[in-house]
Amino acid sequence: MPRTTTVECPGCPPLRALTFDVLGLIKVIEARTAQGGVTRVVEKWGEPDSSKCVLAASIIDRKFDPLLAVARKSGQIEILNPLNGDVRATVSNVSSTDIQSEENAIAGLHLLAKQNLESASRSCSFLTCTTKGNASIKSIEVTNSPTDSGCTAPLRTWNVCAAGNILCSKVDASEKYALFGGKGVELNVWDLDCCSKIWTAKSPHKNSLGIFSPTWFTSATFLSKEDHRKFVAGTNCHQVRLYDISAQRRPVMSFDFRETPIKAVAEDIDGKLLGCFLGKCSGSIRSITRHPELPVLASCGLDSYVRFWDIKTRQLLSAVFLKQHLTDVVFDSNFVDKEVASAADKVLPEERTVVELKTGEEQETLPLKRPKSFSASKDERSKSKSKKRNKKLKSDILDD
Repeated sequence: MPRTTTVECPGCPPLRALTFDVLGLIKVIEARTAQGGVTRVVEKWGEPDSSKCVLAASIIDRKFDPLLAVARKSGQIEILNPLNGDVRATVSNVSSTDIQSEENAIAGLHLLAKQNLESASRSCSFLTCTTKGNASIKSIEVTNSPTDSGCTAPLRTWNVCAAGNILCSKVDASEKYALFGGKGVELNVWDLDCCSKIWTAKSPHKNSLGIFSPTWFTSATFLSKEDHRKFVAGTNCHQVRLYDISAQRRPVMSFDFRETPIKAVAEDIDGKLLGCFLGKCSGSIRSITRHPELPVLASCGLDSYVRFWDIKTRQLLSAVFLKQHLTDVVFDSNFVDKEVASAADKVLPEERTVVELKTGEEQETLPLKRPKSFSASKDERSKSKSKKRNKKLKSDILDD
């Protein structure tokens, strides 16, 4: 059974996350208030099979009809319900002209939420990219049974690189632009509406020894939801590079970070953030993701642990050991702690009735007390006045 670490952790706020591993298993992690914020495995979907290793995952965590897409090593792409794990549709990424192999596996997967929302039918559109640079946007009919689903022909297909291997890809918040990069492939930005390249990066200048850094991008992400022109990338030479399309083709900022290759980067919606998170990590981290609403960051990797961090204090909140090497992790931002919600529903009506009773008592008792206090104050005033008059009369008599 999965076990938690013995490191003392304060616990997580109520949250729900899904992890993916090299054996194709999907595990659901939850933290509830009644459990003291301790993260636990509540569900496990699938059977262990190395050929079904999850290479990439993408989620649309909307309240109505959420979807989860999973790209597997065998070339299959599954569309699932992230609430119960039911497979809604299955499509193969292998075409007649392209033989799927480990050298041309899926390197990037992204569900297009806006196209799915605007579609009148129950179709699902997604973008895929292989390591050889074969990118395509496909649409599939999503039904309750995976056998009834049918995949239409690719809406658009193009090649994002002539040589090298694609290792990272990212789609911006507007879903109009996509970013690609890899080993021997400089970062390039594409317009998804017309499938045309709009920008390509240049290698940095030589270092102090006159040596060029090899082109080897391992991760990349856009910095802002409103601006697709700024993005950051991590390299195999442990460099962090910040790019601005509107400024120049070379990075506007580049610096070394630690001494190992950077395998994952994530944007910070609150501003600039760069630093280390305190905790024990004994393996390469392959995925990090930020919760859309809570100040929580999740990381997973080859040490088989999924860890949750506090972004503000950078302290470890909780960790769960999941046995297999992990490849990706995503958050379900619409998770609601039912125990907290039910407790709030029970407490609120009682509080309202108490307030109403108190206000009613005040309204009834106050009018009765006012005349008494008013009359009492009048009597006291008259008595004090009479005393003053008596004192004056006595003083006059003594003077005479």
